[in-house]
Amino acid sequence: MSSPAPIALTCGEPAGVGNEIALKAWQTLGTDLPFFWIGDPRHLPAGSNISLITDPSETARAVKTGMPVLPIAFEGDAVPGVAQPENAAGVIAAIELAVDLVKTGNAGAVCTNPIHKKALKDGAGFAYPGHTEFLAALGGVDQVVMMLACPELRVVPATIHIALSEVASTLTADSLEATLRITRDALTRDFGIAAPRIAVAGLNPHAGEGGAMGREELDWIIPLLDRLRSEGFDLAGPLPADTMFHATARTRYDVAVAMYHDQALIPIKTIDFAGGVNVTLGLPFVRTSPDHGTAFDIAGQGIADPSSLLAALRLAGHMVQARA
Repeated sequence: MSSPAPIALTCGEPAGVGNEIALKAWQTLGTDLPFFWIGDPRHLPAGSNISLITDPSETARAVKTGMPVLPIAFEGDAVPGVAQPENAAGVIAAIELAVDLVKTGNAGAVCTNPIHKKALKDGAGFAYPGHTEFLAALGGVDQVVMMLACPELRVVPATIHIALSEVASTLTADSLEATLRITRDALTRDFGIAAPRIAVAGLNPHAGEGGAMGREELDWIIPLLDRLRSEGFDLAGPLPADTMFHATARTRYDVAVAMYHDQALIPIKTIDFAGGVNVTLGLPFVRTSPDHGTAFDIAGQGIADPSSLLAALRLAGHMVQARA
């Protein structure tokens, strides 16, 4: 049996910590989980132990002696902590190349280091709100779902980067249904869970408390969940969000679907701040990412923690195996 295709790791913003944590990840993983880094070798820390490759098939050999690097030439240098707009086109090209390689079977999954959206917009007119929307476009899908995962919890926010005042009007029965369907299908396909148990948070405190604290649960959330249950979904809820995330409660479900950003991210960042992984569900390929940003404030100092990237690479490997 042939070896699984290696993971394509994009460089992300060259001024951030992505280059540093990539090297630390290779030092930790070695040949156990081969990946290759896509970016400009000039941007890596001086004296980095790397192995240049021209094709992902060379990764298994190259990883034994250095971090495999599939080079792309960038216009600018990497200045730690200071994004260079002239590097924007290279950052975008690295993502596009990674997706192309995984779509053609030359890479097993895409793992993305953090980008700086303003630099991409200023330097290359980047028209997407972020990584996720760009990857959805490259994957040819209309809707994807963001999941945050660590060994103790998987959680999906049904709405993401919008003001709290907009959540109730943005969230609809159709959008929540799509989120639940994508989540269930992904847990089966990418995590090997035949019958996923999904816990759904209420939108209002105490899940509305029978209409005393809001009627969304009564008016459309409960009817939607009942309809999906009749199709075979294993759903609990809507549940009061303040009692969903303690240790005993987490044993009762495989994923929690929350109604808005902080309702989902506060528990996972509390449980595992350093090791959380951002996973995009609903793509035709596996994509993971560390659950942190560019960390300009510590870039270039050699102190960045690679834990989240290591978790993202490992989870990508497990997801590829599940799909296989």
